[in-house]
Amino acid sequence: MQAATSSVRATAIPSVTDALRAVESLLLSRGQHTARRNAWTSVLEDRRRAKDRTETQHVVEAVATRTS
Repeated sequence: MQAATSSVRATAIPSVTDALRAVESLLLSRGQHTARRNAWTSVLEDRRRAKDRTETQHVVEAVATRTS
């Protein structure tokens, strides 16, 4: 008995994010697309700043606890 040879083709499955971006680009005008991208960038920056504030607060509290 001979083993059957078969070729396997791998194709990348797009992520949900990629699919949503494709739909967004089709449905939204250029201005709306830019506005949404800018808004999302702003959200990410706000999250980064909040994380930095929290980390700074923890450091300040740790230093205050050691000196008192």
